[in-house]
Amino acid sequence: MRCICYFILLLVVAVTLQINAAHAQIAMPGAPVNINNAPQRDTTNRSSSVDWHDESVRVSFTKAGSLQTQHPDTTLHTFHRRRFSQPWHRDLGNSGSASRSLFFRPDNEGKTGFSSGYHVFDVYRFKADSLLYFNTTRPYTSFSFQLGSKLEQLVNILHTQNIKPNWNFAVNYQKITSPGYYQIQRVNNDNASLSTSYQSKDQHYSLKGAVVYNVQQQDENGGITADSFLSQSKYSERNTIPVAFENPGFSSRRSSVTTRLRDFNILLQHGYTWGRRDTVYSADSTQYYFELVPRFRITHRMELGSEKTKLKYQQPDSLTMSSFFGRQFAADDSVYSAQQWVWFDNRVMLEGFLGKRAQQLLFNAGIGNRLDNFYTDVLSGRDRNSIISNYLSGSLRKEALKEGAWGYAADAKFFFSGTAVGNFLVNGELSKDFGRKIGSIRVGGMQQLSDAPYAYTMYANQYYRQTADLGKQSTTLLFAEVANEPRGIRLGIRNYLIGNYIYLKDSLEGVSNGKLLMSQHDGAMNLTQLYLRYILRLGHLVIDNDLAFQQLAGGGPISVPTLLGRHTVAFESYLFKNALKVATGAEVRYHTSYNAEGYNPFYNRFYYQSDYTSVNKP
Repeated sequence: MRCICYFILLLVVAVTLQINAAHAQIAMPGAPVNINNAPQRDTTNRSSSVDWHDESVRVSFTKAGSLQTQHPDTTLHTFHRRRFSQPWHRDLGNSGSASRSLFFRPDNEGKTGFSSGYHVFDVYRFKADSLLYFNTTRPYTSFSFQLGSKLEQLVNILHTQNIKPNWNFAVNYQKITSPGYYQIQRVNNDNASLSTSYQSKDQHYSLKGAVVYNVQQQDENGGITADSFLSQSKYSERNTIPVAFENPGFSSRRSSVTTRLRDFNILLQHGYTWGRRDTVYSADSTQYYFELVPRFRITHRMELGSEKTKLKYQQPDSLTMSSFFGRQFAADDSVYSAQQWVWFDNRVMLEGFLGKRAQQLLFNAGIGNRLDNFYTDVLSGRDRNSIISNYLSGSLRKEALKEGAWGYAADAKFFFSGTAVGNFLVNGELSKDFGRKIGSIRVGGMQQLSDAPYAYTMYANQYYRQTADLGKQSTTLLFAEVANEPRGIRLGIRNYLIGNYIYLKDSLEGVSNGKLLMSQHDGAMNLTQLYLRYILRLGHLVIDNDLAFQQLAGGGPISVPTLLGRHTVAFESYLFKNALKVATGAEVRYHTSYNAEGYNPFYNRFYYQSDYTSVNKP
């Protein structure tokens, strides 16, 4: 950990020394930045005869492994929506709390190997492999602040700038605090990331680096003791409704049960490229820049991460908790449990290129080594499980960088040694943009086989221990999507076939003293999903509709609403001679009744239950 701190310190110092009196351009979401329709030209390859700082403002970004240039979204239309919970996520009643999607997605979709199994905060967390890598001609800062009911606050700050034309860094920070409507359900989350991208002047060497740090802290109230209180007038103030973990002897403002997830991740990917170097001149031949047409590349990818989930229960109530823990508690007792996952992944890839730069086919093959350490800590000791694995990887990719071009991609990863032997991930996708009238189409599929997450095979505190021997879970996905962004239409279908599904099951009928059971479904289940989004603009009136349909065939331990809907009618216009833009209206959300998942703070996961039905009023 000390080495990690030194690495971050040196990176920050290096960035600081390169910044000379930077002046940030403030751009609130919705403000006209004049970047969305600006012609984009890469500034990393400009000749020294061009004054880079005199260029007009341009801000763009790419994602790791992609050359597709994109621009920040500065529209106001969806500013009121929590971007991390769109479109179908639902939390425990206040922003930042444990969340799950009503539109079903497997927790480890698109990943293979090992995982900790804690995913209830995933929607809020920054992830090193999905950060954005910017390219700017001016320092760019985006700041947003949202204040909600019951002192809910959401702050997001993004700053990015090019230290040099070929070197950029970006810093992002997100803060969520929410006391909630009910008793002792406070949430306090901090998420931060640092990303940097560098390319040498001759374009042969390139580097992308990312550092992510997330802390999610949640006070657990165990839920209200009866939903009948919701219809009683004397409980119109929701913070007066009794909750399961209410403990006046501990505190009236903070819960005696708290969960905390902290994760830290460093990702470094760099490589050296061989190819032909061309000189490209402007139309009037007054400016020029160099362009490397790559033919072969060696890439090294290194990832180091740590994830820790901790539960504290101070002064547990014997009256309500003795059935779960199987014992009585003294006044000064406490329950403590923590699970930690530390991993190191190292991979080397050989990559080849075919065709012209704007239409190149990339293919690569690589080999990687991975170390996963899992720990379970209780006050009386520690359990440790150390796993070393080796895997092969490969990919084939051609991006549609020009309108009307076909794009396709295929990726594969296979573990050939270690405990994870046999795990694999294969996915492929085909896409094409047919133009404004027809739109674009995208079809693809995925197949993966993964081991059970560590938290599903092992749970322990100083009073109770539970283990399970679970097999591998297989997931098959087929999907197709048609979209026409200018017309505001997106229509798609997804089909999942899941075998040996791993889940937590309610056992309140006296089995295992009311505890949850780590379980695995025997057989396969099939889930079909349809979704539609349609945005209609009539002058200043905007009608935004989202619909989703889900159908489970053959039964299985998941329960989802059959129909989901979200509809917005809003007025959007500029006022005061275009000095101010407003968007105001009404939004309605609904879903059909279903057996909603329960949430258990001791496991820090949602679980399958069939006794309680959730009914939503629009």
